[in-house]
Amino acid sequence: MPRYLPFARSIAVSSVALALALAAASPARAQKPRPVVVLDRIVAVVNDEVITRNDLDERMKLAFAQLRRQGTPSPPHDVLEKQLLDRIISDRVQLQFAKETGLRVDDAELDRAIGRIGEENMLSLAQLRQTLEKDGVPYAKFREDIRNEIVTVRLREREVDNRIVVTDGEIDNFLKTQQTQSGGSDEYNLSHILVTVPENASPEQIQTRRARAEQALAQVKGGTDFRQVAASFSDAPDALQGGSMGWRDANRLPTLFTDALQKLQPGGVTELLRSANGFHLLRLNERRGSGGAPVIVNQTRTRHILIKTNELVSEDEARRRLVGLKERLDNKVDFAELARAHSEDTSASKGGDLGWISPGDTVPDFERAMNDLKLGEVSNPVKSPFGWHLIQVLERRNEDMSKERQRLNARMALRARKSDESYQEWVRQLRDRAYIELRLEER
Repeated sequence: MPRYLPFARSIAVSSVALALALAAASPARAQKPRPVVVLDRIVAVVNDEVITRNDLDERMKLAFAQLRRQGTPSPPHDVLEKQLLDRIISDRVQLQFAKETGLRVDDAELDRAIGRIGEENMLSLAQLRQTLEKDGVPYAKFREDIRNEIVTVRLREREVDNRIVVTDGEIDNFLKTQQTQSGGSDEYNLSHILVTVPENASPEQIQTRRARAEQALAQVKGGTDFRQVAASFSDAPDALQGGSMGWRDANRLPTLFTDALQKLQPGGVTELLRSANGFHLLRLNERRGSGGAPVIVNQTRTRHILIKTNELVSEDEARRRLVGLKERLDNKVDFAELARAHSEDTSASKGGDLGWISPGDTVPDFERAMNDLKLGEVSNPVKSPFGWHLIQVLERRNEDMSKERQRLNARMALRARKSDESYQEWVRQLRDRAYIELRLEER
């Protein structure tokens, strides 16, 4: 039996023992037993951690508030409860894996992220705290949620996105396929419901998941708001946003989707679509044609020095090494020479030169720091999922990318498609390896 079961059960046993002890300590003359007030209880066990009723109630409160703000009708309480518990479990197994593999976000980095959130909402830190408190969200809880979100994003980048490879041959085949299809230049505003099917599912499991998807379709056809059905049935991360996918270029959607969407008018809903991930329902909100105007892109030619972190090199050590290199650069030591000697990137042999970079070519932290630099300026140490960097901008230009647009869009579409499919598969495998015990139905 796994070592965490006695721990999880001991909480429930201790609660019962405490209640019995209190009852035994009552005076003999007391005729009426005092009612036992349950302060909290376990609703799920995930490896050696528990999810409590309070954890779930807190997530329910936030979910209902979000649905109200969006004007989305709320699904039945018990349906949303099960959906949210399933998502908490998925979040928990990812955070546990991140902790086991040494992925963390320090307080300084978290403060910067929260500062950016405040700036984007035109709020000072004090105003942000006041707004959160007004909404009943403790600031400490908000900080921990943001920390977990950053960890989850970086975990996906490290375990999934950074391992995706799109070859020139795949791009060629993609473009040939698009040329033979109509609607390839259209853009769609979509909403989506996904009912996932486990890997290596039995026929009985597939039939159960199909029945669930058919129930969702029946509710939509019966006039129930699509957003409400998505919040009730969808296993996709955007379920609480009513399944909204926003605008998607046809080239970035699976052929399975574009073939079905071409037959729809705005407001229409597809029949069930079966993919390797499960069963899909799509609602076409709007359609528009994409123009063929020139695409002017601001490009940056940059170079960097990268120090990676691992079991032997801590975050502090990597940053300290770059601070020392930055001092040497400020004293006019040649950047390319230091990059060749110290950088742990494949660009080291080229003096750290990364060539011309377009928006979206690099991870957000690197791109933000690069965009803030003046020509010739060297950054302070910058953290990214790859490690710590010193960055220098050499040139900037505006480039007409019309000739390269098709291949660029194709590469992005293939990456996005592979990323979504690989991430869903990775999370499923992570859950399959975890010990999960559900206790929601216990009273």
